[in-house]
Amino acid sequence: MAMLHIVNKSPYEKGALESCLNHALEGDTVILIEDGVYACVKGGRAANALASVKGIRFAALSADLKARGIGEDKMTEGVDVVDYGGFVDLVTSCDKTESWL
Repeated sequence: MAMLHIVNKSPYEKGALESCLNHALEGDTVILIEDGVYACVKGGRAANALASVKGIRFAALSADLKARGIGEDKMTEGVDVVDYGGFVDLVTSCDKTESWL
């Protein structure tokens, strides 16, 4: 049973992403929304953590990336960019969702 983990807090202010990564299992998906998208900025400590995790899909919400001036050229590899429709698709394709606060 795949789970969708939703992270909306900056990894540089809160421990939500770290907690999420400690609990996510192979086959799960993590979507970064709101300030959570800062985790996928290339070269950052959080991006390195994402790159070290295997078997988990990572996605970031395009509107939140755009609002924070994070273009795909500034993103670490391995993070899919999804729009709101893609977010809905992730929710419906996973058995459960968990929001990390």
